[in-house]
Amino acid sequence: MAESKKYDIQVLVETEYLPEQSDVAGDRFVFAYHITIRNVGTVPAQLISRHWIITDADGDVQEVKGLGVVGHQPLLAPDQEFEYTSGCALTTAVGTMRGSYQMTAEDGTQFEAEIPEFVLSMPRVLH
Repeated sequence: MAESKKYDIQVLVETEYLPEQSDVAGDRFVFAYHITIRNVGTVPAQLISRHWIITDADGDVQEVKGLGVVGHQPLLAPDQEFEYTSGCALTTAVGTMRGSYQMTAEDGTQFEAEIPEFVLSMPRVLH
């Protein structure tokens, strides 16, 4: 069995612009992101921490690191998923996020689950 299949986490993301929390004139653009984390590997694994890299349209980068996600460190059995929603405020109408979750498998193996880059965009800004 391939090691990559033993420790394999899938991350799916949907984004949403929040106009009621944003202030366009004040350069505050707020977004929600809805994450689904699914264990597609063959061993249970626990999400221990997260690392985000957030880049706005001006090229300014913020890094966010911390334990768990929204107060949780979910343990995911094979084929189990965990969903959560969080948010991000930018000073530009467009930006990107990417990162990783630091995971520990039930057998003690530590590995990273990549969060593919996704776009945060105010409606009608990108084609």
